[in-house]
Amino acid sequence: MTLLSEPLQFTADPGLAAGSGHVTLVGAGPGDPDLLTVKAARALREATLVLYDALVSKDVLALVPASADRVYVGKVSGHHSLSQGGIIELMLRLAGGGRRLVRLKGGDPYIFGRGGEEAQALAAAGIPFDVIPGISAAQGASAATGIPLTHRDHAESLVYATGHLRGEGEARTVDLDWQLLSRPRQTVVIYMGVGTLPVISAQLQAHGLSGDTPAAIVERATQPGQRTITGTLATLPELAKRHDVRAPALIMIGTVVLLRAELGQAAATPAVARTASA
Repeated sequence: MTLLSEPLQFTADPGLAAGSGHVTLVGAGPGDPDLLTVKAARALREATLVLYDALVSKDVLALVPASADRVYVGKVSGHHSLSQGGIIELMLRLAGGGRRLVRLKGGDPYIFGRGGEEAQALAAAGIPFDVIPGISAAQGASAATGIPLTHRDHAESLVYATGHLRGEGEARTVDLDWQLLSRPRQTVVIYMGVGTLPVISAQLQAHGLSGDTPAAIVERATQPGQRTITGTLATLPELAKRHDVRAPALIMIGTVVLLRAELGQAAATPAVARTASA
């Protein structure tokens, strides 16, 4: 028996008939449960079935009632409990069978969370759903480190990008608009870029961004064990390697990183350990 072949292995919601299912896509935020929206926290406390991702912290998951069914559908590099297609199929089967479920995703569902794909599938199947936004990892990292995402003296625009590899086999590469990302007076935040940081650094410099541009990598933003390592665009790949940075981590590039020296101490909280290296 598999999750995909037998959705009825889960307990039934009293009073729900087949076809009356509903899905709530919930943003779990960057990990600190205090950063959940009131609406998201209420949805978790009332949940009877939760499909949750790898980036959902244990503290956030602890808000789900012990009586609720929890299904891990996380994807980490090199190991997927289910493919994205499998996750969508499971979600459709459960909701189509009359279940009300929470689809719990790290950060915000619509920011590199593939929530848009899942919402499209639900809409195409005629299954009612709603979306509860979450504080993005970038917003959480910004507040927790003292690195503003925008600032009148430093960054007039903000760009989010994903650094994961695309393509097949030896042709896999980081496919980004390097000229856009290399423009001055902006902040660039790259998700899922730890493994491709050397490529990102080299490409940005090749497209005109100075290697002296301040840069930081933030590991486990807002969570216990958070680390912030600062350097430059040129030095950050070696710093990340030296300090054995692991996902989840964000790369932040731009002169706003310089403000951490002034604002970082004020941003620190006892619940989160922070270290910085130049």
